Amino acid sequence: MENIVEINYHQTGQSKKTNQYGMREMQARVFDKRNSQYLLVKAPPASGKSRALMFIGLDKLINQGLKKVIVAVPERAIGSSFKNTNLKSYGFFEDWKVDPRNNLTTVGGNSSKVNSFIRFMESDDKALICTHSTLRYAFEKIDDKAFDNCLLAIDEFHHVSADNNSRLGELLRSIIRNSSAHIVAMTGSYFRGDSVPILLPEDEELFDKVTYSYYEQLDGYEYLKSFGIGYHFYQGKYISAIDEVLDTNLKTIVHIPNVNSGESTKYKYDEVNQILDLIGEVDYQDEETGIIYVKRHTDGKILKIADLVDDQAERDKVVEYLRNVKELDDLDIIIALGMAKEGFDWPFCEHALTVGYRGSLTEIVQIIGRCTRDSYNKTHAQFTNLIAKPDAKDEAVTYTVNTMLKAISASLLMEQVLTPDFKFRPKRNDSDKSSATGELFIKGLKEPSTENVKKIIENDINDLKAKIMQDSQVQKTFTGEVDPKVLNKVLIPKVIQKVYPNLSDEEIEEVRQHVVLDTVMKGAKSEVVGSKEFIRMADKFVNIEDLDINLIDSINPFQKAFEVLSKDLNSPVLKLIQESIDAKRISFDEDELVFIWPKVEEFFQTTERRPDPKSDDPIERRMGEAVIYMQELRRKRENGK
Repeated sequence: MENIVEINYHQTGQSKKTNQYGMREMQARVFDKRNSQYLLVKAPPASGKSRALMFIGLDKLINQGLKKVIVAVPERAIGSSFKNTNLKSYGFFEDWKVDPRNNLTTVGGNSSKVNSFIRFMESDDKALICTHSTLRYAFEKIDDKAFDNCLLAIDEFHHVSADNNSRLGELLRSIIRNSSAHIVAMTGSYFRGDSVPILLPEDEELFDKVTYSYYEQLDGYEYLKSFGIGYHFYQGKYISAIDEVLDTNLKTIVHIPNVNSGESTKYKYDEVNQILDLIGEVDYQDEETGIIYVKRHTDGKILKIADLVDDQAERDKVVEYLRNVKELDDLDIIIALGMAKEGFDWPFCEHALTVGYRGSLTEIVQIIGRCTRDSYNKTHAQFTNLIAKPDAKDEAVTYTVNTMLKAISASLLMEQVLTPDFKFRPKRNDSDKSSATGELFIKGLKEPSTENVKKIIENDINDLKAKIMQDSQVQKTFTGEVDPKVLNKVLIPKVIQKVYPNLSDEEIEEVRQHVVLDTVMKGAKSEVVGSKEFIRMADKFVNIEDLDINLIDSINPFQKAFEVLSKDLNSPVLKLIQESIDAKRISFDEDELVFIWPKVEEFFQTTERRPDPKSDDPIERRMGEAVIYMQELRRKRENGK
């Protein structure tokens, strides 16, 4: 397996240094916005979002006159991130304390927890932790005005949706409109796996934003110095191939495929047992903790394995054990299905091994975050996706291609957020020269003309690129079939307009230029020749002082996605993917097909080969497209579509 993304860091330690109040770099940046009524914090795992919320919450209680802080997390296991924390000894003015009866992320049913939530709202207690689910159920029984003068903090905020059927989204909109509540929204990825926005534009404009990039976080680590994203393909059942990528010497989280996916055997418990058998021989399962002790085949070493797939009574014991893992030897491997993705904290994790295609960019980013925490036991972190090699006879091949491209685009997104940010400036005269701090002057670049554009460029550029990559029309350009100017001038502005419907045409153009610039420049390679610095773009070197927006508009910024596929897949599979993509853009009416097919047969008899759909000859190219079109019709007919 070869990594398609390999990032190295400088280990500056900056992101872990603390100021006089005990705040890390990201936390201090958030605390500067402590007076905002609505605050959106976008920062990666391990940057300290939980403690940042504690600092903000305590300031709002003590210095801003708010009466309560309510913290909502997506699942119970994340509740431990907000447990009682000593802050005063590190320089802050108060400690974070939550009464045990106000921690509603422990065991128990929703009914009793809703009652506890209502009791808390009617009491003088100051802080409460609950799940998103408990918050939703309690909200049905509480008037919006009850949240007046309270801080509501929503962790993993991408669970919110602007869709009318999203209960969490409706709850948030209702509280914003009908109460004086303050809101802090926190997430590591401000985009969803679907096309639905998290907030409506008019609601999002209410929020001040703090963005802390993956690069800032990981470059400032003390121990972790490299990170890789790799893909490994298998044929048959994944169980027969997983031992090729599962290194039991590494602290690993294994996510098995969803039971509804094509990769699943549909028997999740059997899959866990087979993985255990591959690792070694089960010695025993601890009755108190639920942890499974396995004697490794290779050397007899005892490994401690947590099974989060088993959703019976034992899982509560395992979850409780995981909350209290403190030492390196406390745990070796976690096997999970839907859990241990977002907000889950196991700093020692070195390898996130995920089986099956993931159509959601959010899910991939969240899983990657499980292994990118800084810890003394690792200098390298690895994300591996074990996925089925596409089969030409597979009826889901089109879906497979789509999800693969999403996975690849997620990798590209990760590469972009894991590299330094460039600062782009309009070049007005020859005296404007790029500095050594990543500042680039571009001829023809439009200056942000409004505060809205400035906010998008400064805070939302990576999230916007994620949404662009998810667009079905944009994905078709990965192969390079669409003229770059069509992509840059038509398709990308169309997505920007959909995401930000209130922008003017001029504002859309300003945002578009920065999106394209950011994407192209992060895929470019720089080289110093003599005293001049050059950048390789579209396979030619360009003097960095001659960068021009017109030049950049002529480049497909997502071409690299297809190059990644070309590098990592063998010829037959690549050909299959290419034809599946082509089939989506080819159309024939019956008359043309009847007219051209005899010519296809004549061509084959004369040349003893199929007509090439990539030929420079337009007639041969059209005959080649007819062959692909007929193959797609035949596949649909065989699958009863």
